[in-house]
Amino acid sequence: MSSTTRSSKELLRLQKELKDIEKENVQEIDAHVKNSNMFEWVGYIKGPEGTPYENGHFVLDITIPNDYPYNPPKIKFNTKIWHPNISSQTGAICLNVLKSEWSPALTIRTALLSIQALLSDPEPDDPQDAEVAKMYKENYSLFIKTASMWTKTFATGPKMEPREVIIKKITEMGFTEDQAKVQKKKQNKQNKNYTILSKKKLCFEELILFYNFFSLFFVERFDKGRLE
Repeated sequence: MSSTTRSSKELLRLQKELKDIEKENVQEIDAHVKNSNMFEWVGYIKGPEGTPYENGHFVLDITIPNDYPYNPPKIKFNTKIWHPNISSQTGAICLNVLKSEWSPALTIRTALLSIQALLSDPEPDDPQDAEVAKMYKENYSLFIKTASMWTKTFATGPKMEPREVIIKKITEMGFTEDQAKVQKKKQNKQNKNYTILSKKKLCFEELILFYNFFSLFFVERFDKGRLE
């Protein structure tokens, strides 16, 4: 089989996967192509209810290998998150479905749903971040507080939508496609301004996070010592 044929089949499959995600139109997960490159996607996951990630919107970077779907997509968190199976530094994910348990029958959508399920059911005995896993096992209440704090600090920004979805929504309101594209450009500018502002605030927010983390830690230690 030639590389051209293989690439063509991969492209058709990816286009179908993207359309399937758009058709589902669920709030829990979403994805779109990044910079018109079909092999680079941006994924979105909504934090599951009843977890410290609730109300968070998490952005993920998705890189699709040349031999997809025979090998899994490379997915990592772009949004900072405090979770035993996700690196708090790099966003790398420890999940079998993205490694040994991957099958060509799976899709990027099922991968995103599996990652969302991982947020509800961490595996601290098979960690990606040993420090987080240690806290999860030894001081669960502090873990919950810290994970919630990280969610509020890093995962509560506006959720961007795929370009095609936004244009479709605007045209359904009675605008022409050209007018919709103009509106999309305005939204991109607003999102860019928000990103610049967020980066300026990030150092300050991390300082607050650092302070709050140690405040929680010492409160927990004090309460534990008082009970003993």
